[in-house]
Amino acid sequence: MKALIFAAGLGERMRPLTDSTPKPLLQAGGKPLIVWHLEKLAAMGVREVVVNTSWLAEQFPQTLGDGERWGLRIVYSYEGETPLETGGGLLHALPLLGDAPFLLVNGDIWTDCDFAQLPREPEGLAHLVMVDRPVQAAHGDFALDRDGHVRADGPQLLTYAGLGVYRPQLLQGWRDIVTDAGAQDQPPRFRLAPVLRAHMPSGTISGQYHRGRWTDVGTPQRLAELERELTAGPIGYA
Repeated sequence: MKALIFAAGLGERMRPLTDSTPKPLLQAGGKPLIVWHLEKLAAMGVREVVVNTSWLAEQFPQTLGDGERWGLRIVYSYEGETPLETGGGLLHALPLLGDAPFLLVNGDIWTDCDFAQLPREPEGLAHLVMVDRPVQAAHGDFALDRDGHVRADGPQLLTYAGLGVYRPQLLQGWRDIVTDAGAQDQPPRFRLAPVLRAHMPSGTISGQYHRGRWTDVGTPQRLAELERELTAGPIGYA
């Protein structure tokens, strides 16, 4: 199984920290955020990781190298000076990922979720990890049915954790779905959420609820809070 780490964002809300360092390379608990993911991926048996890059892209190979120190092979999917958003970034990386399902994780989150507990073969096109809506979010993303299907709407909206298992076939026919202005650019720039929503009525997007720790490290304050948590006690999987 391969993995894709989204690491191409500009990190605008994290400035001035991200003026000189990409957000996934900011440190928490003594190591860059992205290294927490790399260690989990290596532990579950993943051997090839694609990292998409844009802002300060040269720092990723400088810091992570080729992944040998974790027993991984890291390849980089450079998107140019302008990030391609989540959908465009995934589309751009597909030639490096192959035809099999892959694990996808945002490089700017931290979680105690055990990646090894995710299905290697989702029943449908994608399997998403959902968490409670954080206080900073004005609204949730999707609803999770009792039968394990993710829906666009529902009585209790949860937040997509930026973690899941995807099939490449999810993006087939994406041009019939996406209306983002950048979709006509070369390479295309568009969000992934509308594609997921379009497939939800057919029941091909499944999910699970994570009850443990999770944070979107989107501001310097949240990074400082995470640092305090990680230095306060032992870290385990939930």
